[in-house]
This record gives sequence, C-alpha cells and structure tokens, in this order.
Amino acid sequence: MSRKVCVLVAGSWGTALASVLAENDHTVILWSRNAAQVKEINETHQNSKFLPGITLSDRIVATNSLEEAVTDADAVVMVVPSSGMRGVAGAIRPFLRSDALIIHATKGFEAGTLHTMTQVIAAELPDYDPDRIVCLSGPSHAEEVIRYSPTTVVVAAKDITAAECAQDLFINKSSFRVYTNPDVLGVELGGALKNIIALGAGLSDGLGFGDNAKAALMTRGIAEIARLGVAMGANPLTFAGLAGVGDLIATCTSQHSRNWRAGSLLAQGLTMDEMLAKVGMVVEGVRTTRITKDLAERYEVNMPITAELYSVLFEGKEPKLAVEALMGRVRTHEIEEVATEGLGLLS
Repeated sequence: MSRKVCVLVAGSWGTALASVLAENDHTVILWSRNAAQVKEINETHQNSKFLPGITLSDRIVATNSLEEAVTDADAVVMVVPSSGMRGVAGAIRPFLRSDALIIHATKGFEAGTLHTMTQVIAAELPDYDPDRIVCLSGPSHAEEVIRYSPTTVVVAAKDITAAECAQDLFINKSSFRVYTNPDVLGVELGGALKNIIALGAGLSDGLGFGDNAKAALMTRGIAEIARLGVAMGANPLTFAGLAGVGDLIATCTSQHSRNWRAGSLLAQGLTMDEMLAKVGMVVEGVRTTRITKDLAERYEVNMPITAELYSVLFEGKEPKLAVEALMGRVRTHEIEEVATEGLGLLS
C-alpha cells in the first residue's frame, strides 16, 4: 500500500532512505532548509552535494516547508543530525498526525542531557506514545543504499507493532532487508558508539598500523560498547547483531565512512577544524566521543579506547602515543574480561 512519507532532512542518509521508500512506491516528501537544494532536487532529480552522480526517483519531491512535509504524512522519518534533533522534533509537533509513525535514523546522543535520539523525540512530543518511536540502524552506507546494493538493517521499538510497520515501509525484495528488535536502547547505543571505534580505526589506518591493529581495535571496541550498554540496561545480544558487530564492521572498514575518514585525516596531521572542513559533513563520532566519556564516568564503566580518543580529539594527544597507551595497558585474560563485560556471546 502506498503511503505518504516525509523524510527530514536531505543529507546523504536521508536522501538514500527516501530513495528506498520511493522504490517501494511510496510518495516521499524530502525536507531541507536549503532552497537551492530543494530547487535542484525538484528540477534535476539530483542532490549533488551529498550524493553526486545519482539520479533520484521522480516520486521524491523536495520542500523547505516543514508544514507541507509533515501534514497528513503517514510516517515521518527523522534523519536530523543529533545536535538539531530537538529543534526539529519540536517544530513538527503542530503538523503531526496523532497516528503517524515516527522513525529516526540518527546515530548519536544529545550533548548536555546525554539523551538518546528516542528520548529527545519523546520529550519534544509529549502527546505521542514513546513506545511507538522506532529507531532504524545497522550497517548501511548511503553511497551503497542509493545504488541499491544489498543492505540489511534493524528497526527497534518497544511496541513491536510499530517496529513491524516500519519494517513494512522499508523492506523490499531487491536490495533492502529489515529485521525487528525490541531493544531500542541497545540498537541506539550500538549505532552511536561504533562511530568512536571507527574514528580509532581511521587513526590506525592513517598511521599505517595495518590489519592486525585494526582487528584488535574493533574486537576490543565491541567489548567496550557492550560493557557500557549492559551497564545502561541494554540486552548484550543486541551488540552481536546488525546494530552492533554489523555496523561496527561496515563503519571501520570502509572509506565511505565519514568517521573513518575523519580519523585517517587526523592521523595525517590535520587539525580538528581542517578535518571537519575536508569531510564536509557532520562527523557524529567526534560529538559522541565527548558525550560517551561523560556516560562512562556516570555509569563507572572502563572505556580505554574512548578515553584515548578523547585525549586525541580534545586534549591534543598525538595519535601514535594514544595507540601506545592502549598497547601498554595492564595484562588481563580475554575470556574472563568478556564474561565480566557481559557481552554474552558465549552463553
């Protein structure tokens, strides 16, 4: 059944998800504040800044009117950078249908409150059932999704019916497979925290340390993610799935990953400002590293990779010295440490 779905905003990931929805024969309204971008999408079916060389479906119509985008929409897909999520969520409230499905696909936290995106949206939409807010995550580079490369993601909501509605909206037989999961917190944490490890992987690759070092970083990284996740109340098995290991692999091993690119550029000697200018898009891992350091302190969780990356990003520590600090940590037993961390993969 064709639905009206609005997607907020017209970045690379929002545009890729809009294309999946259009392929599924939904009518898609893609919102952007940028009038020139709206004009380009409507007149040339291109979004050249974020996805150059791609022709978009004519089922995608862009607008810079939030009211036009949200009014009468059956579903609202929020792909807003974490720093702007609260403002956009509050702004859609007057136009949102009470029975509309809300899905977000943003991987990050809100600075200050340390809230997940689901918590931010729920706070701004107090009349909406928070259990029906759906999180979409998993290994999914926009550059591949837009070209209909086979991709598998997960949608999470406490209300399984809402998750299944989101699954029905996005799933198709040609390229986009969708699983459901009731562990909203675990899915959100996996999607956000893997960006920190991807920054580390980029640093490692930029320093020329090779595959052995990156494999170790990724393996210890997922243990670190799970350690915090379990302390916060997530299901440890979620981190063995698409939103955990799956997303971590994709983000740490691909040059499509802006977080990997950011780490690699920093390893080459660029400053933070130079790196952000060169990437040209939001690097959620930078904000997430700062916020996760605070979460680790709040929950009294040991997160050495996050701590060293924080030192590199915000205290000027040389990347090579950060890696040496990780390698020089006190010796321990892997199986005992995994059991203590609660990853749950062996049970």
